[in-house]
Amino acid sequence: MSASTTATTTSASKFAAPAFWERLWRMSGINFIVFFVIAYVVYGVQPQVGAPTDELVAFYDGERARVLIAAVLGGIAILNLLWFVAALKATLTDAEQDGWGAAATVAGAMFGGLFVLLVALGAALAYSIAGSGNSELTSGLNDLMWGGTVLSSFPRAMLIMAGTFGLWRAKLISNALFAAGVAAVVLVLLGGTTWLGAGFWAPDGGYARTVSPLVGLVWIVVVSRILLARAPATRASW
Repeated sequence: MSASTTATTTSASKFAAPAFWERLWRMSGINFIVFFVIAYVVYGVQPQVGAPTDELVAFYDGERARVLIAAVLGGIAILNLLWFVAALKATLTDAEQDGWGAAATVAGAMFGGLFVLLVALGAALAYSIAGSGNSELTSGLNDLMWGGTVLSSFPRAMLIMAGTFGLWRAKLISNALFAAGVAAVVLVLLGGTTWLGAGFWAPDGGYARTVSPLVGLVWIVVVSRILLARAPATRASW
């Protein structure tokens, strides 16, 4: 057998091994954060609730290419988020915490679906709606996106709760990390109460836009490191 044939066979064997896919999906949380942050930077600062028509048109229509590129990156982030949830669920199932794994799956699906909706609304506004001259529709959809961001706090909090309690019950995290996870649940849940008319506690304020999402991202980093530190399970399900 030639050297090239041997190398090809070795490479094929590597990609066919369940351990390769197991590690790949456990890295999805980190991948999600990378693509989410890049998409967030590319997307820019979304106009606030009740922004004037000129500002909305300048953002969505004037920066159309940037918003659409961010939508593609956001879609890739969503794919990695769903794989992260699948890896978390598989880990909890291996640890005989099927209930918490099922809760994480439901919460991840709800959050992923809402995330898709928000990305789709932004892309639709940039693609044609903002430039159509219908200022009422443009303003309404922009405000809807802020409302959706606030309501996404609930499935995000459920995902953090399911993962934290499941990993703790499985003895995969310490009591200190469990306490930090519970604190993260509370902080993210508080994001669902940001309904003031203006300021830090408004739907477009600093807490809902920055603090609450940042807490969730930190939690995903910690859980991803925990998943990566574990030896791959001997399963053929990947």
